[in-house]
Amino acid sequence: MANKKMTAKQREARLEEARKREEAARRKKERAERAKRIGIVIVCVILVLALGVPTVALSFLSTGA
Repeated sequence: MANKKMTAKQREARLEEARKREEAARRKKERAERAKRIGIVIVCVILVLALGVPTVALSFLSTGA
């Protein structure tokens, strides 16, 4: 039968394996969230530079420098 009784050691081993899997999944999720945040910051910096540099260049050119 598939419904055998587990010993305390077997039950503890299964619980420990489940804890390890949950911890690994949590770490993986945190890494993914951190990478996403870093990517968003990088994109924002690129956008600020892409919009700011031409604006500054045009202001210098319009003042006759």
